[in-house]
Amino acid sequence: MTYCTQQDLIIRYGQDELIELTDKQNLGQMDMDVISSAIADADSVIDGYLSSRFTTPIQPVPRSLLRIACEITRFYLYENGALDEVKDRYEKSLRMLKDIAEGKMSIGITAQGEKTPSKNTVVMTSGGNVFNREDKGFI
Repeated sequence: MTYCTQQDLIIRYGQDELIELTDKQNLGQMDMDVISSAIADADSVIDGYLSSRFTTPIQPVPRSLLRIACEITRFYLYENGALDEVKDRYEKSLRMLKDIAEGKMSIGITAQGEKTPSKNTVVMTSGGNVFNREDKGFI
């Protein structure tokens, strides 16, 4: 199972960009083999970073990993030199993978693959009523 799919790439970057990056024979269509190869390369990088902390491949894919996989795959599709924006996103994705592997950033699951409980919960308790129907005044 992969961390991103061809459809994920189309949604994020558009079919025209994928055709431009993969259509080596000028057929006006995406080359599925080129895309599959880039996805496999991205998966390998992600697994390489995260295998020391998690059982890989991680399933289901957390949304943050989906985005990282798309960014890395897109970078690999730019064979003749990526645009600065694409390169910056790739490098940011690698830094995020490093932070995830070091435990500095969460992807919402534990090392055992269980969802992590939210640490940002609010608990409200009542100290009782200040006014009530019986006393009609301040307690």
